[in-house]
Amino acid sequence: MSQPAAVRTHISEIEPFESSPSEREWMPVRHHFDIRSFGINAYVARADGQELIEEHTETEDSGTRHEELFFVSTGEAEFVVDGEAIAAPAGTFVYVRDPGTVRSASARTAGTTVLAMGGEPAAAFEVSPWERKYID
Repeated sequence: MSQPAAVRTHISEIEPFESSPSEREWMPVRHHFDIRSFGINAYVARADGQELIEEHTETEDSGTRHEELFFVSTGEAEFVVDGEAIAAPAGTFVYVRDPGTVRSASARTAGTTVLAMGGEPAAAFEVSPWERKYID
């Protein structure tokens, strides 16, 4: 059976991973599309000031060596990268090249949506241990 050339899905059509009402919504984009070449997830804040991206590195905390690219699609977030605060209104990309760099993000407003994309340079993509414990 052949696959369609393109698949269109609105973010509201992606089933969020179950979380408590006090946590942000995690939209498992990679899993939804069965993407096998890179990691991608979306996070949506339910409240002002809510954590969107937990403080972590891509070495000790995730078991990977991913560089990550974040995109704020709606709302406004504040990233903290190696202790530096970065204001990120809608339309902003934040790129963290070094996997050992500590990073996190919080929503300034409810409804803020951040896409997180990552992969290890020059390596075939593998689902991270972090994601595997929730989905696979």
